Amino acid sequence: MKFGKGVCIINVGGTKYAFPKDVIKDFPLRRVSRLHSCASEREVLEVCDDYDRERNEFFFDRHSEAFGFIMLYVKYGKLRFVPHMCELSFYNEMIYWGLESSHLEFCCQRRLDERMSDTYTHFTEEHHETDDEFRTDASSNGKRDSKWLERMRRTFEEPTSSLAAQILASVSVIFVIVSMVMLCASTLPDWKTAESNTVEEHRYTDSLEHPSGIIEAVCIGWFTAECIVRFIVSRDKCEFVRRPLNIIDLLAITPYYISVTMTVVTGENSQLQRAGVTLRVLRMMRIFWVIKLARHFLGLQTLGLTLKRCYREMVMLMVFICVAMAIFGALAQLLEHGLDLESGNEEYASIPAACWWVIISMTTVGYGDMYPITVPGRVLGGLCVVSGIVLLALPITFIYHSFVQCYHELKFRSARCTRSLSAEFLN
Repeated sequence: MKFGKGVCIINVGGTKYAFPKDVIKDFPLRRVSRLHSCASEREVLEVCDDYDRERNEFFFDRHSEAFGFIMLYVKYGKLRFVPHMCELSFYNEMIYWGLESSHLEFCCQRRLDERMSDTYTHFTEEHHETDDEFRTDASSNGKRDSKWLERMRRTFEEPTSSLAAQILASVSVIFVIVSMVMLCASTLPDWKTAESNTVEEHRYTDSLEHPSGIIEAVCIGWFTAECIVRFIVSRDKCEFVRRPLNIIDLLAITPYYISVTMTVVTGENSQLQRAGVTLRVLRMMRIFWVIKLARHFLGLQTLGLTLKRCYREMVMLMVFICVAMAIFGALAQLLEHGLDLESGNEEYASIPAACWWVIISMTTVGYGDMYPITVPGRVLGGLCVVSGIVLLALPITFIYHSFVQCYHELKFRSARCTRSLSAEFLN
């Protein structure tokens, strides 16, 4: 902070807190720490509601009792709801000061998820700080990117940001569908026979002259151009490369160029090269293009965000299944084969084979390819099925609440973009 005294006074709803200027710099609450980087009174008023230069006092027209509980979190590291205060109102205060739901204690997180599920409400930091940070973001973006570059970035990265973005997203979806249809059709026996005959007739002709090759080349060209443009207009190139969806794009595009490169180097027809196991595996990686649809569909985005936030619950579920597989697999092998080596059930000759039976029993699939024939084995099978139902149901509640929260969060963001698009269209 390049102005004021050495002691800063934070006035929140009439309750005052005094902090040294050095403490403000690394303050755990993001809105308060932003005061340190303010170089003028105008920038200060973008963060707080009012400022008294003589007393170096910053005014925030917020809930004082809620801020008191937030200060307890700053001091002791535990954040809980204010008694007799609406959970959504307190969450609103949290987001204003720069906290997230993950900072709450686990019991309070569950209360918040249930409340949001009941009211179909979700608050985001973007919702509360759009007006405050718009001018700051605009000025910083103006230094990094020109106006047209930012518009291009929004067009390619946010399908609901404009009419052009919606058209571009629709074209991209069409190319993905066409590519998937061609990939699936290429595995049909009749298609393979026709392709083999074509290769025999045109052994020295490149496959791009065939309709399937032309369609494949057009799709690859579109995806490549889209990926390159998105990389050029991205704000952070390193972050762009690390994103999972962009990695999937690269993995889906690369096999085609490997095939073309080998055609140029070896002079062989690319259709013949696909007979190799490695290239067949790489070519089949094009199925990952289906995941590109996650950019344009709320359901797939919700699923991905839910899996990301519930990775602990997913790991816990896998641990439950692995422990049950080890226990029931060993017991099944013992009861069905280990006690009578001569006339035992050969399908349970090993623990790994028994583990396969355990997993299809716990998930209640029951292919029927192997099953216990002894009375103790059947009793164990019943316990295995019941245990599987219970173990699989335990983490479902947490995953469900996270899914509902993610869905309303993404739906809220999509609605904001749609309203912005409508306003832009009307203006």
